[in-house]
Amino acid sequence: MGNSLNVLPIETNFKLPSPPPSWPPGEGFAKGTINLGELEVCQITSFNKVWSTKEGGPDDLGATFFEPSPIPEGFHILGFYSQPNNKPLFGWALAAKDNTNGLALTQPTDYTLVWSSESLKTKRDGNGYLWLPTPPEGYKAVGFVVTNTPQKPPLDKVRCVRSDLTEPCEVESWIWGQDKAPSSRAEQGFDVYGLRPTNRGTEALGVRVGTFTVRNGGTSANPIPSTLACLKNANPNKYSSMPNLTQIEAVFRAYSPLVYFHPDEKYLPSSVNWYFENGALLYKKGEESQPVAVEPNGANLPQGGANDGSFWLDLPVDKNDGERVKKGNLSSAQVYLHAKPMLGSTFTDLAIWIFYPFNGPARAKVGLLTVPLGKIGEHIGDWEHLTLRVSNFTGELRLVYFSTHSKGEWVEASELEFGGGGRNKPVAYASLNGHALYPKPGTVMQGSGEIGIRNDTAKSKFVMDTESGFSVVAGEYLGSAITEPSWLNYLRKWGPTFEYDVADELKKVLPGKVTLPREIFGEDGPTGPKLKGSWSGDEAI
Repeated sequence: MGNSLNVLPIETNFKLPSPPPSWPPGEGFAKGTINLGELEVCQITSFNKVWSTKEGGPDDLGATFFEPSPIPEGFHILGFYSQPNNKPLFGWALAAKDNTNGLALTQPTDYTLVWSSESLKTKRDGNGYLWLPTPPEGYKAVGFVVTNTPQKPPLDKVRCVRSDLTEPCEVESWIWGQDKAPSSRAEQGFDVYGLRPTNRGTEALGVRVGTFTVRNGGTSANPIPSTLACLKNANPNKYSSMPNLTQIEAVFRAYSPLVYFHPDEKYLPSSVNWYFENGALLYKKGEESQPVAVEPNGANLPQGGANDGSFWLDLPVDKNDGERVKKGNLSSAQVYLHAKPMLGSTFTDLAIWIFYPFNGPARAKVGLLTVPLGKIGEHIGDWEHLTLRVSNFTGELRLVYFSTHSKGEWVEASELEFGGGGRNKPVAYASLNGHALYPKPGTVMQGSGEIGIRNDTAKSKFVMDTESGFSVVAGEYLGSAITEPSWLNYLRKWGPTFEYDVADELKKVLPGKVTLPREIFGEDGPTGPKLKGSWSGDEAI
């Protein structure tokens, strides 16, 4: 069934609850344009609608295709923008200016009509035509042009980019197709996807352009026309658009999340220093009978090396002290920020790390019953994180990443819940016992069929306003401006390995032979933030 509503969500422009503040002074952060070397780029967030379809795509509501407009003088369109109709308009596409003698950008020599809607059987506003620019030799196209007539676009509509100023790209999120989901049919149809650089991380130079690509038949193994690319930050001073330390702190205060814990949560976060001050012990292999108290700032923790099993942390030996420390201390809790460049330093990721002294046991759903899983899922020392992705063009919050066990999800600002009385504070919900983070309250199941693991979240009186206690502990691009705490460079386990028979534990609580998601078997002590793949890479989704 197609959309029966008169007004689609995309017909509303999303704005944050409050305008972003004026940022402290700095070199190139939030100046409106970013110097990529031979190219200067700006982020266009206003559009003229070109064509839309009202069916297919996410929620079967269709998608709309836009031309970025207006374009500042001296800049040029690189490609058009598209977005599903099931959420408010909140997009962008880059426009570029040639900083050289006219060799970085050039007009296409022609266009290829890749697809038209003329034979489409779904509801739509007239017809749409998708054109792939033909670049001259030595150049690449980085986006499509869309028209609502069958005439080719003028050659000066967009620009192609010199090949050495580009990076490879890959499919990102699904925007539209003629069915409700591309996986629901054989891969023979027409689908539209967003694009992102293939190589992503703190040192990667690929720049997301905000354009889209298509797959017209074939398979997902080869979905992108060979000429399509992303941009590259070729500026020798590649961090020139990144925020300084004062700006990082201001950005975090503007967008500091509220984290809600389940009303039944027993195992709350604490600061790392509180954990150390309340009896955390450092064990060394071969000297297990002689644990050492960790100094309040972690100064006596072994530095560097590798997670080789030589050292680990544990709770106080005294049982009563151990049970008290397990419960954490919300009033002392801080979050620890890692600022890092992403997407060729056109965005800043602020990873927000939260420490819990203890991760509680998992709970299974078996039919209509909820069954505690004994010791399964328990471990000492638990690190979880959220990540804010902020535009270096404007300082505006664009996305938040919610880590959920070994994976997670990016959520656009337009789909977040905000708290804080009209302030731009995104809300996160930590799951009961396991502390996985979600953008909405409720229950999320891991597994399929009749048996799965419950992740329950809800609002309660237990809430952490991350603005009230935070410190910037890392930002490699800032050099000596940040002194990393000793505990951050402790690269061993934050908890011991529990020795028990998982199969035996399951037999105690679940009938018959069952299969549970692999990530709940967290009895091994976790490592700290620096050993996570996202520390120097993109988030896992």
